[in-house]
Parts: sequence; C-alpha cells; structure tokens
Amino acid sequence: MTPTEEPSRAPVIWRLSSLVKIEHTLFALPFAYVGALLVRRSAGALPSWLEMLWITLAMVSARSLAMGINRLVDREIDARNPRTAGRELPSGRLSSSQVAVFCLASLALLVLAAFRLAPAVHYLWPIPVLAFVVYPYLKRVTWLCHLWLGATIGLAPLGAWLALGGPIATAPFALWVAVACWIASFDLFYSLFDLEIDRAQGLHSFAARFGIAGVFRGARLLHLITVIALALAGYSGHAGSLWGLGVVAVAALLTYEHLIVSPRDLRRLNAAFFTVNGVIAVVFLGFVLADALV
Repeated sequence: MTPTEEPSRAPVIWRLSSLVKIEHTLFALPFAYVGALLVRRSAGALPSWLEMLWITLAMVSARSLAMGINRLVDREIDARNPRTAGRELPSGRLSSSQVAVFCLASLALLVLAAFRLAPAVHYLWPIPVLAFVVYPYLKRVTWLCHLWLGATIGLAPLGAWLALGGPIATAPFALWVAVACWIASFDLFYSLFDLEIDRAQGLHSFAARFGIAGVFRGARLLHLITVIALALAGYSGHAGSLWGLGVVAVAALLTYEHLIVSPRDLRRLNAAFFTVNGVIAVVFLGFVLADALV
C-alpha cells in the first residue's frame, strides 16, 4: 500500500479536517477570544459560555470555508508543487464536489452563528467571505497577497468584539492591525518553503519578489507593528498590567523566533512557523484571561 492510498480509507470527515488543517485554527481563535474578553472588560463580566460557543463556531466555520475555497482554487497549482502534490485534492483523496459541499456547509454554519450574535454581524458576515474568495487569486498577480491574508484573518478579534455588541473604538481596530501584521509576518516565512517553485511557476510571493533577506526584513517590521498595536489595544481598552505582561511575552517569543532562524540558517523554519506562533496565541490569551479575572 502506498502512502497516498492509506489516507483514502479514512472517513471523509477526517480527510476534510486534514484538507483545511483544522489544528491551525489555534493561530487565530485565541485572538477572537481576546477580542471577546476585552469588550466585556468594561462591563466587569466575562462573556457567557453561549456567546463563546457561537464565536468559536463562527471562527471554525469561517476558517474552514476560507481553506476550502483556497484548496479548490489552488488545486492545479498544488498538483505541480512537490510539497503540496500530496494534498487531498491533487492526490484524489477528495473530489472537488466533496470540498464544494463542505464549503457550503461551512458557510451555512458561519451564517447561523452570525445570527446568534449581535445584530451588527448579521450584516457584516459577507465581508470576510468575499475576502476568502479573493485571496487565492492574489498570489497570481501581487506579492501583497500576504498582507491581504493577514488583514482577513486579523478580522477575528474585531469580529468577536462586534459580535458581542462592542462599539466602534480604537481597541478592536488595534487588535485587528496586530493580528493582521502577525499573520502576514509568518506567512512571509511560509512563502520561503515554495520560493523556487513560485518563481518557476510565475507566482507572486514576498519571497519570490524580495528574496530571503527581504522576507526577514519584512517580518521584523511586521512584528514590531504587532507588538505596538497589541500595547495600544490594551491601553485604549483599559486593560490591566497582565495585558502588558502578555505583550512583553509576545515580544520575547517573536524575538526568539528570529534567534532560531536567519537568512543564513533556515533549518528551524518549521519550528518558527508552527510551534512558536502557536505558543504566542495561547500564551497571550492566557495573560488576557488572567487580566480579565483579576
């Protein structure tokens, strides 16, 4: 039995979970919770379990929809890339119709969750959906695709803030900027995995346009903005000292990320991309939750 045959025997739900890398929800979901905790801070109460449940379902379904659309649009590109040729669509472990049905189901769950939250998001949910559709095509025309991805995923804390009835204010938009820059920065690193393939296929990425050294310069700038924006969000949202300690922890982890990889040594790129960024999201949420409880 070949490696590609084994997963085909797995239930469809597991293949779909693998398709969208459901475990990567860990990157953005904690920041949605951060937005929810910050908007409730002024009321002196935590969000209810029901509110957090609907926010979670909205986030998971939105990300699943985004990844499903991305995989459908990119299936031919993925088939030409040795690193991605084994993905579910190029390898035939899932059909395009199965993924399309999954996307429709994710969209339905997203809309349902939106209508269980504050009235503002009853009308705003098409905005991220449109962003999901546009994103896969951007890499065909511009290296700014990374910033688009960051701005799209960065909507998580802003959406959670609005979903709980929060007003238009500086704090949620600062969170949006922070998460947008953070996501865009490690997507720059991610583009290094396909640097030569992107150039060969005429695809646009930051790495293909500016090279390895350019990726590191861009990531450092985005990381700096991330830390500043997180601090601004806490200040304008009247968060406590533990929020500030969380910002310090994020800054330290981002610094560590740059210590373990460099333009001359990419051996630990996977650790920087997956492990450190996952830790950042969870650690910062921990500080924010502690800040909300004291």
